[in-house]
Amino acid sequence: MTATFQRLWQEIAPIGRDSKGGYSRYALSAPELVLRDWFRNQAARRSMNVTEDGNGNLFAWWGTPWGHHAVITGSHFDSVPHGGGYDGPLGIVSAFLAVDLLRERGITPAKPIGIAAFVEEEGGRFGVPCLGSRLLTGAITPEKAAQLCDADGITFAEALGAPPAGALPDLVTRMSAVVELHIEQGRALDDLGASVGVASAIWPHGRWRMDFTGAGDHAGTTRMADRQDPMLTFAYTVLAANKEARLAGAHATIARVLVEPNATNAIPSLVRGWLDARAEDTATLDRLVEAVVKRAHERASRDGTTLAVEPESSSPEVAFDHALRERLAGILGGAPILPTGAGHDAGVLSAHVPTAMLFVRNPTGVSHSPAEHAPDEDCTAGVRALADVLETLA
Repeated sequence: MTATFQRLWQEIAPIGRDSKGGYSRYALSAPELVLRDWFRNQAARRSMNVTEDGNGNLFAWWGTPWGHHAVITGSHFDSVPHGGGYDGPLGIVSAFLAVDLLRERGITPAKPIGIAAFVEEEGGRFGVPCLGSRLLTGAITPEKAAQLCDADGITFAEALGAPPAGALPDLVTRMSAVVELHIEQGRALDDLGASVGVASAIWPHGRWRMDFTGAGDHAGTTRMADRQDPMLTFAYTVLAANKEARLAGAHATIARVLVEPNATNAIPSLVRGWLDARAEDTATLDRLVEAVVKRAHERASRDGTTLAVEPESSSPEVAFDHALRERLAGILGGAPILPTGAGHDAGVLSAHVPTAMLFVRNPTGVSHSPAEHAPDEDCTAGVRALADVLETLA
């Protein structure tokens, strides 16, 4: 099985690899379109029908497409800029191999099994994470999603080739369970000496755009005392976010920034940054964001700048179906159950369908980076675990 995993993994390993050694597989970009074709070819090799939901999500079917009480697995192909290769694609490769393993066992599922490739999970191109699953479940309107733009001004509808279709009717009766396999984004499993674990919950999280506006001017002629420099307010806010997150036992990151005019010898007129905030519960998250914004406004008043904050996405706390996660842990012989601070399509679907996640060990804990890695033997253990789970559920 390990050799089989290695062969299939190597088919996609070169696709979208960039000059920095990571992956830039943005949603509906050229590399991701190649991966979508690979997905269709894998389904054809296994005589699985492929359907599209009109939102950019692909589904390969063992059994009747969208048959009653289908069991869904899979993940996503897209990456963050210069990200790792395992975040997302591991769940899709493992799903196809799990189907192979079930067929080797002589299993014929009583329920359809669907392998999903969800679009724009990372939000790296159009700014809204889990966009495909949000559209599928009605968590975002197709009208709003259609107008989302990438950095080049291309809308999601233009990249998709048509306006998105929106929510799938009768979703609750069409799906009986969702199980997403994913590389662990952390090192808890390695500390526990376990190859595979089961998710208990996803921390609530969100993204806020912060526009710091000041007075653009000449860097060489404007006295320090006369400046209204939004970069100073921005820099202070980055440090404030770090401090407030540490005090709250939460996570806050400002890693994406745009500057106008972005010239070495010019004081900026606008600095736009995005705050990514996550916490163990909603109350803590709300307090964290409120504290960061308050401190930013206070600093802006001293700098002579202004601040506008716009929420761009929000994902509530997700507690995965308790009965399902306990059942999965039992199937896997008492696999550890652990929470995660990372968002996933499974988290969006959990509001509508019994949902669970399997995590595969990541020895370094590094994710969203070229250093992201899971050993082949652990990936193989993940395939077997997913097959065991699908056999029981379907």
